[in-house]
Amino acid sequence: MIDSHAHLQDREFKNDLDQVLARATGAGVEKIVCIGFDYLASRQAVELAQRHKNIFATVGIHPHDAKTLDEQTLESLYNLALKPGVVAIGEIGLDYYRNLSPLEQQKKAFVEQIKMAQELGKPVVIHDRDAHQDVLEIIKKERAGVNGGIMHCYSGHTPLALELIKEGFYISFAGPLTFKNAKKSHEVAQKIPLDRILVETDCPYLSPEPYRGKRNEPARVKLVAQKLAELRGLSLEEIARITSTNARNVLGMDA
Repeated sequence: MIDSHAHLQDREFKNDLDQVLARATGAGVEKIVCIGFDYLASRQAVELAQRHKNIFATVGIHPHDAKTLDEQTLESLYNLALKPGVVAIGEIGLDYYRNLSPLEQQKKAFVEQIKMAQELGKPVVIHDRDAHQDVLEIIKKERAGVNGGIMHCYSGHTPLALELIKEGFYISFAGPLTFKNAKKSHEVAQKIPLDRILVETDCPYLSPEPYRGKRNEPARVKLVAQKLAELRGLSLEEIARITSTNARNVLGMDA
């Protein structure tokens, strides 16, 4: 399996990262994508990718930190993105739930980073919380999926997912897929094409059942894959193979 979205640079892993990685390998996780969310976290993701052959990195500024994206930071991110092991620009997007950066600054940072990804020929990893319509409009207007993209921890409905797939995106599911009341996510997971589905942890956040509320880690992507297998009537092995192939395709990672 491939955990397509993890935050291994988070301080939650400061004391036991080696054990976390060993548990991931033991659970059958062959690759982990460490996601940047501000400049420091992006640099740390790249450093982890340089130290571990099974870790890949993305670089980007999360909508929470959109107000920090100036020309100098954008240039620094661009230079980081040129380093080996960097497979995408992200996580970028819009977050209207917390609104930690002003709306216009979120949109500006989103568009600027989409343009950077296009210049670099890389896919984008998108964070969308309570901003579905504006995210879709920007994706269409800017042709954000021209090099492929991932909708991380997807929370929208099925028609939107199918629209995003037409725009070149893959739909990624995390721990909430295992929650009993996640009927909307269950429906999306059952109805979208198998060749556009990914699994992720978003660790240390969003632990799946039965670990809800505890620190999440890459080994638990297996529980998301198991739920997906159940919803699609397939074996865990089939879902692991399909979602890993999808992750390699969108992120340009070798088998």
